[in-house]
Amino acid sequence: MDLPVSKNLMKLTKKKIERYSRQIILKKIGVIGQKKLLNSKVLIVGVGGLGSPIAIYLAAMGIGKIGVVDKDFIEISNISRQILFTTNDIKKNKSFIAANKLKSINPEIQIQSFNKKLTLKNIDQIAKNYSLIVDGSDNFRTRFLVNDYCLKNKKILISGAISKFDGQVYTFNFNKKNSPCLRCFIPQMPDDQDIDNCEYDGVLGSLGGIIGSIQANEVVKEVLKIGDTLCGHILIIDALKITFRKVKLNKRSDCICNEK
Repeated sequence: MDLPVSKNLMKLTKKKIERYSRQIILKKIGVIGQKKLLNSKVLIVGVGGLGSPIAIYLAAMGIGKIGVVDKDFIEISNISRQILFTTNDIKKNKSFIAANKLKSINPEIQIQSFNKKLTLKNIDQIAKNYSLIVDGSDNFRTRFLVNDYCLKNKKILISGAISKFDGQVYTFNFNKKNSPCLRCFIPQMPDDQDIDNCEYDGVLGSLGGIIGSIQANEVVKEVLKIGDTLCGHILIIDALKITFRKVKLNKRSDCICNEK
């Protein structure tokens, strides 16, 4: 579904200037940077523990077009970490509720929801009009699917993962020849698909906010081409020890990303 979008996203009206004033006064953003954000198109895969804070911040900061993909329905066990939803939303579709919540946060942007499972057959139809994809999914099958699609189509991918008290963030910019991909870190899909699945291992609710916020921050940096990119690194976070480690990730010589 597509929700209405204001015409002429590139024009900064007085109302838009007021809405984004705290960003516009930043020298590295300014009016030109805010226009770039308003003209950007970002697809969020999964609006759960990671996707919720990602979507909230991207909508609030003025990403012009946001797509959300999720086929699941809201359960009571989601509420502790999936901050887009409330108890009143239980049994409702995540993508539909997310789209409406985001529209209430920022009525001036376009929100597109996809109430379906992302597959090899439909990923191009869903993702082709987005230049940047943020992966907040909770399973390796989807992570590998999104990674391979972004690699093939040279789209920027910002991926996150959480389990128990630990989180990771990766940025892959496939427009750069030296960018590794997810398969450089995890060459093959694990036999146990429930690895890192919070349904089985548990997860600290606030960890999704930490990792999701960093993913949203990476989106802004990539859109505006500012700051130091995480491309070529993994950011590893231990929420119990409050440690942040930035680890170098090199391209594997036998990885599919070396074939491009």
